[in-house]
Amino acid sequence: MGLIILERKTEKKQWHPWRWFIGLIVVIAVALFAASSYFFSVAMVPGHKNFINNSTKISRNDPLYAQKMWFKHANKEKWIMKSAGGNYKLVADYIPAAKTTTKNVVIAHGFMGNKEKMGEYATLFHQMGYNVLMPDARAHGQSQGKYIGYGWPERYDIRKWINKLIRHNGEDSQVVLFGVSMGGATTMMTSGINLPPQVKAFVEDCGYTSLNDELNYEAGNLYGIPKFLRIPLISTMSLINRVKNGFYIHEASSLNMLHHNHRPMLFIHGAKDNFVPTAMVYRNYRATKGSKELWVVPGAAHAKSYATHPSEYRRHLTRFLDQYIK
Repeated sequence: MGLIILERKTEKKQWHPWRWFIGLIVVIAVALFAASSYFFSVAMVPGHKNFINNSTKISRNDPLYAQKMWFKHANKEKWIMKSAGGNYKLVADYIPAAKTTTKNVVIAHGFMGNKEKMGEYATLFHQMGYNVLMPDARAHGQSQGKYIGYGWPERYDIRKWINKLIRHNGEDSQVVLFGVSMGGATTMMTSGINLPPQVKAFVEDCGYTSLNDELNYEAGNLYGIPKFLRIPLISTMSLINRVKNGFYIHEASSLNMLHHNHRPMLFIHGAKDNFVPTAMVYRNYRATKGSKELWVVPGAAHAKSYATHPSEYRRHLTRFLDQYIK
């Protein structure tokens, strides 16, 4: 009997190009999601930010030392209300004017700031004879909140604060909305929604054109991310923000809301602003439909226009508002 030997040929597994392609896509997608999640945390989650000066120390060399010290020792009333939508407790300080008046201002602070960091502006308006209301935005200061809204959800909170102020001070109230940096953007975004007739004017200082523009700029300015990578990065981050924070990044636009504003607005911006680039103010200025004035402040860095030229700042503010607040 013959011995029959069967040979089994082993087949080599072949890697097809499409497998490499899918693998590459998966790796890119995971890396993109991880990077977007990191930048979402940096931009949207409250906490210490290395690129923000969080010092609360008041130096005697500060050109606004007297104003900050006055605010520190001023008698303040604490106001509390629920956010628009009712999810969070919001807190504000209220400082009544020295004399009975119909003049009121709501002051909006900047990114990772709080009402205490706006003390010099509170003093300025108080000296001008205004009742002053200073809210802490969502996820800032004493107010509750999980994520930073950059003025977009806060515009409805501001409207609630305005209505509360009017109920407190009477139907003959005259209200100015004032904000710096993120507060400036909040002011512009609020200007485009339906507001009570008691709102007479807006003043925005160094606010951005849109959240998308600002994030694009800072991705390059702070992190050196090339432009071709910013689009997928911020697009993915926008999806995360929609799920967690309730809106897409491109929605939060000062420019779009200014198109709906027909009330007077004063635009202020430092000529040497490298955080919210000065070029943005010209686009904001052109976008608004109401009467308007623009002051680009010589030599001023971001949010430093008042400190750089205190007397001129008050003069511009007074001259503009006296046209609309009687």
